[in-house]
Amino acid sequence: MTKMADSASSVEIVEGCRLPVLRKNQEHEDEWPLAEILSVKEVSSRKLYYVHYIDFNKRLDEWVTGDRLDMKKLQFPKKEAKTPTKNGLPGSRPSSPERDVRKSLDLNAQSATAPSRGKTLPTPKRKVEAVPLATQLTPTTAVPSLPSSTEASQASVFPAVREPNTFKSREDHEPISSLTTNGTARRLIPSQPGRKRKANCGGTDEMIKVLQYNNPQSGSVFLPPPEDSQDSSDGIPSAPRMTGSLVSDRSHDDIVTRMKNIECIELGRHRLKPWYFSPYPQELTALPILYLCEFCLKYLKSLKCLQRHLTKCNLRHPPGNEIYRKGTISFFEIDGRKNKTYSQNLCLLAKCFLDHKTLYYDTDPFLFYVMTEYDSKGFHIVGYFSKEKESTEDYNVACILTLPPYQRRGYGKLLIEFSYELSKVEGKTGTPEKPLSDLGLLSYRSYWSQTILEILMDLKPDNGERPQITINEISEITSVKKEDVISTLQYLNLINYYKGQYILTLSEDIVDGHERAMQKRHLRIDPKCLHFTPKDWSKRGKW
Repeated sequence: MTKMADSASSVEIVEGCRLPVLRKNQEHEDEWPLAEILSVKEVSSRKLYYVHYIDFNKRLDEWVTGDRLDMKKLQFPKKEAKTPTKNGLPGSRPSSPERDVRKSLDLNAQSATAPSRGKTLPTPKRKVEAVPLATQLTPTTAVPSLPSSTEASQASVFPAVREPNTFKSREDHEPISSLTTNGTARRLIPSQPGRKRKANCGGTDEMIKVLQYNNPQSGSVFLPPPEDSQDSSDGIPSAPRMTGSLVSDRSHDDIVTRMKNIECIELGRHRLKPWYFSPYPQELTALPILYLCEFCLKYLKSLKCLQRHLTKCNLRHPPGNEIYRKGTISFFEIDGRKNKTYSQNLCLLAKCFLDHKTLYYDTDPFLFYVMTEYDSKGFHIVGYFSKEKESTEDYNVACILTLPPYQRRGYGKLLIEFSYELSKVEGKTGTPEKPLSDLGLLSYRSYWSQTILEILMDLKPDNGERPQITINEISEITSVKKEDVISTLQYLNLINYYKGQYILTLSEDIVDGHERAMQKRHLRIDPKCLHFTPKDWSKRGKW
């Protein structure tokens, strides 16, 4: 270690360098993952290096000393290419892809219209081959497809997962848009010639039949082949809007926002270590501990200031209306316009643990639903979610967060379940705003799976016949958007094709796993304890 420290001092390490850095893994074993140096500072004549571990989440970034750096494998940053010149002449603007395309189009047009002068060489034409969609996304499968809109929903809801047996669209007589992993249309793929169009069958609103086998713990649900979704036009799947109200624009990331700026936050009886950058005032970022009032979330620079503030702060619960209480769990509805200061302080705190969302100081268009736990001292914040008052995309959640001290205790699913209970009262189906964080994705995926399996397993035979249900009915019962229902069934690998019909096969493993998970899920929302009246926010007087 001393040799590494000496070599670190002898060789100047600059921002952008990459090298292995010593850290402890979950088993508390030493490992040397590759890391990038984001910043260098000197404290008490000792250099510290802020490192980002490549292919690791940003919340693991940290300041390290020189003795944790492996200088033998140091990689210096590549020098940026000089400003390109046009035709070798300095001062010319570098050509852009758009100008290159226009230039090539103009040249093609000129060559097509202008008469030939003298002898010209034949220009070889590039052969354009039609590529089927299946070869672009996953290996081909013999199973017919679900609606093409499910491709868009799956790409947006589960951006990091591609199941090998996901059903692909076969409407090859029309152009199909290939989807990138973030759900946006990338380019058009020409249709493959010589393939016959498959005849349309019934839509997803037709009945699903459930087969009961001799083993009562297994069954299959039958789905007829669906039509093209109404959400797509001209055969092009409609991708979800990725520029939602709070979606962060990653193109504006800089070295400042890539680094954590708060060392520690004291909130009530908890001390929290932030995961990401949050735009608290600059003078507070140098403090070893940032103090927050756990009831109004006001930030203060010292413990003495916090104690003085607590003598004046009359709040013992979040401002707003308490719309749910059962046991010690309560939910408060907070209007971002009426309680602007609290809403902004809540956003600042949440940004410490959310990387995929940006921060708006204009909180007027949002409602905040804060979950609290009650004791003799007051209502302590556990987590929250926000939603737009008016959402054109049927979003019922913009941001959702369970604070770290309360994670892995079932509160995340409780927040998600509460958001869908509100959607049920509003008479709408909802979906969370994309993209989801890694932890949010896991929570939603688990909630959707448990909710849908709960409905399928509760189906009873009717007059000796197999019970029937539709995708739309599942969506109406749960308020989960139809695209999320279909993508969850695909993720669970339940869908098979049998004798001209789609069937959902519930194996013993899935049933047993679901029952075990539901036994652990003690926290549930009781609709009888919800006192909520939805407002028509289209009338500006309500704001």
